[in-house]
Amino acid sequence: MKKYFRFEELGTNYRREIIGGLTTFLAMAYILVVNPLTLSLETVPGLPDSMYMDKGAVFTATALAAAIGSLVMGLLAKYPIALAPGMGLNAFFAYTVILTMEIPWQVALTGVLFSGLIFIVLSLSGIREVIINSIPSELKYAVGAGIGLFITFIGLQNAQIIVNNDAVLLGIGNLADPNVLLTIFGLIITVVMMVKGIKGGIFYGLAITAIIGMIFSLVPMPSGIIGEVPSVSSTFGVAFEPIFNDPTSLLTVQFLIVVLTFLFVDFFDTAGTLISVANQAGLMKDEKLPRASKALLSDAIATTAGAIVGTSTTTSYVESTAGVAAGARSGLAAVVTGILFLLSLFFYPLLSVITASVTAPALIIVGVLMVSSIGKIDWTRFEVAVPAFFVILMMPLTYSIATGIAIGFIFYPITMLVAGRAKEIHPIMYGLFFVFLAYFIFL
Repeated sequence: MKKYFRFEELGTNYRREIIGGLTTFLAMAYILVVNPLTLSLETVPGLPDSMYMDKGAVFTATALAAAIGSLVMGLLAKYPIALAPGMGLNAFFAYTVILTMEIPWQVALTGVLFSGLIFIVLSLSGIREVIINSIPSELKYAVGAGIGLFITFIGLQNAQIIVNNDAVLLGIGNLADPNVLLTIFGLIITVVMMVKGIKGGIFYGLAITAIIGMIFSLVPMPSGIIGEVPSVSSTFGVAFEPIFNDPTSLLTVQFLIVVLTFLFVDFFDTAGTLISVANQAGLMKDEKLPRASKALLSDAIATTAGAIVGTSTTTSYVESTAGVAAGARSGLAAVVTGILFLLSLFFYPLLSVITASVTAPALIIVGVLMVSSIGKIDWTRFEVAVPAFFVILMMPLTYSIATGIAIGFIFYPITMLVAGRAKEIHPIMYGLFFVFLAYFIFL
């Protein structure tokens, strides 16, 4: 095993890899709570029953997708990078695809499946690497920062800290509301732990907030700690049903937009994470990522597997940097994280009682972590600052990741051409310009 994971070359050992894998798990374990709550739409009452996904099934699907993705990444690509259903992408799945576009969640899963299969083809052919390398780094950073703002906004909204205001669209909520106060308490606790550098601070903050909520009867008491693994039967394989039962539901512009959005966002989310983690771990060589094709293929396999078991797009997690900071350097750390996700399946009774007030601080803090990439953008170059700014700003304002990306990528070739820097524009960026123009025309 030491030879397979190249311990000697990387200067690591079993202890560092196990601690690193555990640290990564603790840093991203919040997804086991947040993803089921997001996809089940429990925070949006009054919808038809057909629009709600079973939270228990989504919990199991989340853990399985994270386990499969992390194990494949660790064993195939040998990177200390864990995977799970992506934040931002799950929000797009629930709030844009299901709520706004009114596409059934079964068809939405088919969209994730198609994007995963396309990912596999692109990864095996090497096209995916070419496309990723064609996107200017500033726009990659802008996508991550924009998603971070979007996630934070959703967290503030779910917690009722930010509410609808007919006069100015948005306003501050009732800060005297006990559930709002619980969220604020959780946010402060989580921020304190993160500032102190406590590994797994997001997870611990979530746990402490839940306990305080139980003490003050704001969060229901769990029926137990360990229990049966929730059945995944209501979501497993459902992604195939529209293909065989109602193929006409897939022959729409809306469905094409859904597939392309999942495809596109995962493209850059994964690329940014791989580069970020590899840089921190000192694994980059000549500013290139070794075994990039295997890492991208691992991500594609994870997305496909996640769609089959019943969850939104599975992607590489930037929280893996927490494990790297704890010493992880090889794929064994990702394997450890994957095993821990499998074990978490038995703790559903403990995790199923978590409410939106408890998870909101995690969403807000993850947004802070993602927005940090904004500092890597050269704001002194106006021709780059404009498209990057629109990508970041328009995601939360339009409540759509896809719209933010589209607007920014349309402006990029325009500003670069006017600035006389046409030679710096990759031909693929011109192609994306027309793709996104078509996106708005048909939308």
